[in-house]
Amino acid sequence: MSREGSAPRPAARDGSAAMPVAFEDYVKAIYAHTEWQPEPVTPSALAARLGLAASSVTEMVKKLSRVGLVTHRPYGAVTLTGEGTALALRMLRRHRLIETWLVRSFGYSWDEVHDEAEVLEHSLSDRLLESIAEQLGQPQSDPHGDPIPAADGTVRRPDAVPLSDAPVGHAGVIVRISDRDPALLRHLASLSVGVGSAVTVIGPTPLRDAVNLRVADGPPLELGTPAARAVWVSA
Repeated sequence: MSREGSAPRPAARDGSAAMPVAFEDYVKAIYAHTEWQPEPVTPSALAARLGLAASSVTEMVKKLSRVGLVTHRPYGAVTLTGEGTALALRMLRRHRLIETWLVRSFGYSWDEVHDEAEVLEHSLSDRLLESIAEQLGQPQSDPHGDPIPAADGTVRRPDAVPLSDAPVGHAGVIVRISDRDPALLRHLASLSVGVGSAVTVIGPTPLRDAVNLRVADGPPLELGTPAARAVWVSA
């Protein structure tokens, strides 16, 4: 969740002004909304994503527009500018590297790291962050399969489709699972379903609004369509 009215981070070592934490949170959320699907984000959708009042989001979008981070027309979509995109990618690099660090180095489970990273991403120095990246071997994806932007802002996103859209007979590898629902992550872990799992869609399913699949050589599993929308498999 974004922190309304929060103070900016300390100035960078080069003396440049730091962005307020709320600005960083907002541009990251705007970018993440369209990272895996094409629908643009509106202020109302952004409010739902951040768990904030629509009026608060509208005011913040105006502030972001004034400082050149977004463009927005009344009742229309919110779009990141080049500067806004660059800031969003820097914050996503921080967030996803920290999540990976917490899992690999401290034994956190993949459903526990999001909130910790939300706090730490605003406080770690660039020097420490890049040392962590070096220690981890410059990982290209986080524990949920989301790509970690490189230090220069480039992103390598795998060619993948939501499991809910995969036709019967489609075989692939899970490359990404949305981290928005920790309960879903725990449920999938209990089924031994995770990033890197080989899956085959074997429907039809006797249940409506569900996907029938097999993980590796295991028994058939049924996932409700909302859960299947959160799972992405190689195309």
